[in-house]
Amino acid sequence: MQARSEGLRRQGKTIVFVPTMGFLHAGHAALLQEGRALGDDLVLSIFVNPTQFGPTEDFEAYPRDMERDLALAAQAGVDAVFTPDRSELYGNDYETYVQLEKLPQHLCGLSRPTHFRGVATVVTKLFHIVKPHIAVFGQKDYQQLAVIRRMVRDLNFDIEIRGLATVREADGLAMSSRNTYLSPAQRQRAVCLYQALTNAAEMVKNGERSAATVMAAARNLISAQAEARIDYISICHPDSLEEMENIAGPALMALAVFFGKTRLIDNMILKPEKGAG
Repeated sequence: MQARSEGLRRQGKTIVFVPTMGFLHAGHAALLQEGRALGDDLVLSIFVNPTQFGPTEDFEAYPRDMERDLALAAQAGVDAVFTPDRSELYGNDYETYVQLEKLPQHLCGLSRPTHFRGVATVVTKLFHIVKPHIAVFGQKDYQQLAVIRRMVRDLNFDIEIRGLATVREADGLAMSSRNTYLSPAQRQRAVCLYQALTNAAEMVKNGERSAATVMAAARNLISAQAEARIDYISICHPDSLEEMENIAGPALMALAVFFGKTRLIDNMILKPEKGAG
């Protein structure tokens, strides 16, 4: 992979990279479509990264379908697919990790304390191997995107990071590989995440400025659904992820909700209208 990328760079080609954990869906296809338009060579990686899963999380059960993924990659016009083994990225004596100080101390990082260390580490390794000029990530994983942007800035990676808007099902549910875990009844109820976000956006647009009031409305809406268990609801600064009390400017609203054992996340930027409220 490194030798291939070095050859392309010597030819003056622009390498665009989309890192994934596989089990691709239409959201990934949108990332690949964006990537295809941004450069000369499009690289997809498929690697279920063990270091971003906690000891009780779903690493072993995480859905995998390499044959289907490769077919989707071919349809998307991918030039190369990188599928390393665990032993290639993490040998028996592996001990080096990339750790951010503040951004992981919010949102998903509170309930998944080692998650972003694993994300930052594997993305760093993949960047060094694939050597891209541009990398494309989805905004559904907003905190992950924020972590990667900060890491790239702090460590002086010469890589442009592109974020692509969340791709949704027809009813608004954010596309995710973990949606396949949901029972039919849970799948119907899970749309409450999107409903809570759009209701919050409307409240803010109509003049509500209290983050507590907006979050309480979201909590009531989600809690009314059978099997829904809220991990967190947060309204925070889009860059620092620090909690906000007053929504005076654009704010990130982020949610994590369990349906049974399945943990779903979603987010939306809330934008108060000037002069309202």
